[in-house]
Amino acid sequence: MEEEFPALPPKEKKKNRFARFLAWFFVICLLCLAFVVWWRYYNVFGEGVKSGELNYVVKKGNIFKTYEGKLIQAGLRSRSAGSIQSYEFEFSIVNDSIANVMMLNSGKYFDLHYREYRHTLPWRGYSRYVVDKIIGMHDVER
Repeated sequence: MEEEFPALPPKEKKKNRFARFLAWFFVICLLCLAFVVWWRYYNVFGEGVKSGELNYVVKKGNIFKTYEGKLIQAGLRSRSAGSIQSYEFEFSIVNDSIANVMMLNSGKYFDLHYREYRHTLPWRGYSRYVVDKIIGMHDVER
């Protein structure tokens, strides 16, 4: 003999449908949030090479100690009429070995490969520009 299972009352079917809808809604919201976080903080917006004389590299931070540096590029520019400033490239460094090489050779001319992100993260540094490679290094010709 076959047993017939009683059909669920309509009210319980609606509850199951609503619970399934909520589960899918939260999954889709979570995926959208994950994409936005990735897009803003981890997607590389641009990358390139900057060259200039290394001014300084320091390790600083309250909780997350990060390496920060400044490169002075050749040439002059004017931000406002009547003033002259040098080109300064401020950056963060995530690799300890790259930071140590740069600290030991402050004042030399560097060619640095960097990645630009849309926003900063505390453990990545204060700058949107993150140096990930030293392409070249030589003494400054004076």
